[in-house]
Amino acid sequence: MADIEAQIREIVVLHLDVNEKEVTLDANFEDLGADSLDATEFIMALEDKFSIKIPDEDAEKVSSLRNAIDTVARLSKDG
Repeated sequence: MADIEAQIREIVVLHLDVNEKEVTLDANFEDLGADSLDATEFIMALEDKFSIKIPDEDAEKVSSLRNAIDTVARLSKDG
């Protein structure tokens, strides 16, 4: 799980152009400056990185690093 967290944190830092220290488990991506385009690109990056498909209803719930980790971990197991 720590490996997933590190990889997702890296994607957040890259896509939102924020300092890694700002990306806490519960930091809301919107509060970090993400808009709807950033959110879409972030979901696509997660799908590419982890070779998964994130359904729209799940993507709408990914609003923090913790949500992203939980979603990726769950979908990776389902796959």
